[in-house]
Amino acid sequence: MDDLELNANAYLPLRDVVFATLREAILKGDLKPGERLMELQLAAKLGVSRTPIREAIRMLQKEGLAVTIPRKGAQVAAMTQKDMEDALQIREALEILAVRLACEHITKQQLAALEHNIALFEASVKANDLAQMAQADIAFHDMIYEAASNPRLMGVLNHLRENVYRYRVEYLKDDKNHPRLLEEHRQIVAGLKRQEKEHVSEIMKQHLSNQAAAMKDIIRAQE
Repeated sequence: MDDLELNANAYLPLRDVVFATLREAILKGDLKPGERLMELQLAAKLGVSRTPIREAIRMLQKEGLAVTIPRKGAQVAAMTQKDMEDALQIREALEILAVRLACEHITKQQLAALEHNIALFEASVKANDLAQMAQADIAFHDMIYEAASNPRLMGVLNHLRENVYRYRVEYLKDDKNHPRLLEEHRQIVAGLKRQEKEHVSEIMKQHLSNQAAAMKDIIRAQE
């Protein structure tokens, strides 16, 4: 926590700035699993009142990055294999449904946007920009949700996105995973272009299974 500094942004509410600061510190490992998130200490460190700290901690809890322990208060959540498996099982089922629906509804403009996204991801890999990699990966899947043309499904997946963000970042930290992820994204786009519903469903399933397998190894190494 010694290196914690507020990532000031004049265009965001203070609670969102505090949330982004704490979130980045957790994802980078500056705030460790099990480390207590004490409002007074964090407020003093970041030079803010306790209110935005409290609000930011609630937002972290929604993403699964923080938990409240009785009589101890809030702390950085540990990554457990069970939590990861639960979240990714739900994601797999819903994303396969989304990509199958996208096969029926996707437009040429949406396909072009997916191809542009792949180029952006490649650029972020070359720049070794983890935050941009994560944003590009999120955007890729968001485009598929939108192409599915089912607002209710999109709403559920958007909520789930918060719960899997931490696992996505951990997966992207290992540069050995980047070539495989890019190739899988290319295959998904190719399948969508040809409207090969069964094939693209299988590619999406493999894409998410590969991430789950890699995350199990990461969590085991941290235990």
